[in-house]
Amino acid sequence: MKRAMIACSLLAVAACVPVPPPLAPPPPGPVVAGPVSARVFTVFFDWNRSRVGPDAMAVLQQAAATYRAGGVVSVHVAGHTDTSGSIRYNQRLSERRAKNVADALVAMGVPAQTVVFGGVGENDLAVPTPFGVREPRNRRVTVIE
Repeated sequence: MKRAMIACSLLAVAACVPVPPPLAPPPPGPVVAGPVSARVFTVFFDWNRSRVGPDAMAVLQQAAATYRAGGVVSVHVAGHTDTSGSIRYNQRLSERRAKNVADALVAMGVPAQTVVFGGVGENDLAVPTPFGVREPRNRRVTVIE
């Protein structure tokens, strides 16, 4: 009973305390956009080739258009291979693929200073395979904007 009276007294006192006015809205300032999700474009290559074919060019045109539309700060180009060649050869092939894609993007209007490219050889396979397997889905270049 004593506790109930104390609780009622505290509630009565709390009801008498004035409610503070709402906070003023923040002053106007620059609009900060939320995080933008990266766009990934993937082009594929024939076995043992680094030439950018017509299908790949169509994908790269989309990537270049996305860059030109704005909001993209840098373009990362990574070349990949399957496991059918030696590790050393595959590394060089992946680098040639990445360079050819980067050159195509620059020719399409993407500034060269925004393009970072390199090859990863047979590391980071899209489809895990044992050594010596010709897997078309691993012969690719990814463009991340």
